[in-house]
Amino acid sequence: MNTPFIFLITVATSLISNAQAQHTPYSEQEKRDIKALSADEVKQYLAGGGMEFARAAELNNYPGPMHTLELAEKLALTLEQRAATEKLMAGHKAEARAIGAKLIEAERMLDQLFASSRATESELAQQVRAVAALHGEYRLSHLETHRRLRPLLTDKQINHYAYLRGYAGTHASGDPHKH
Repeated sequence: MNTPFIFLITVATSLISNAQAQHTPYSEQEKRDIKALSADEVKQYLAGGGMEFARAAELNNYPGPMHTLELAEKLALTLEQRAATEKLMAGHKAEARAIGAKLIEAERMLDQLFASSRATESELAQQVRAVAALHGEYRLSHLETHRRLRPLLTDKQINHYAYLRGYAGTHASGDPHKH
C-alpha cells in the first residue's frame, strides 16, 4: 500500500475515535454537584419555575398565571381578576419553591447512594420513590394552579390567551379582530 493512503486511514480513524469520545451523552456531567440535575434545573426548581410541567393544562385552554399577568392588558383583566391572579401566583410560587427544594435534596440523597458505593436495593427503591413523589407534587402544584386560574377568566379571555400564546388549532374567536 502506498504511504499517503495509510496516513489518510490513520488520520480518519483517529478523528472518528476522538469524535465518539467527545460526544458521549454524559460527558462533563460527572462534575455536577447532583449528577441528575443541571445547574439550570436546580435554579429552576428553587425558583418554582414551570419547566413545562403544566403543558397538559396550558395546551388544553387552562392558562397559567404568570403568562396571564404578562398579558393582562391584552386580556383586559379587571382589577379583581388581576388581584386574584397575583394572589394565586404568589401562593403557587411559595409552594413550588418549597417542593423544589425538597426535590433537590432528594436527588442529592439519591446521588449520594451511588457516590458512597452503598446503594442497596431497598435504599435505592425508597429514594427513587421519594424523588418520584416529589416530582409528582411539583407537577401537581403547577397543574393545579392552572386549573384554579381558569374559573377566574372569561371564555373570551381564555380563547384570546391561547391566540396570543400562538397555539395552533385555537378557535378563530380567540382573535377579537377576526369576524
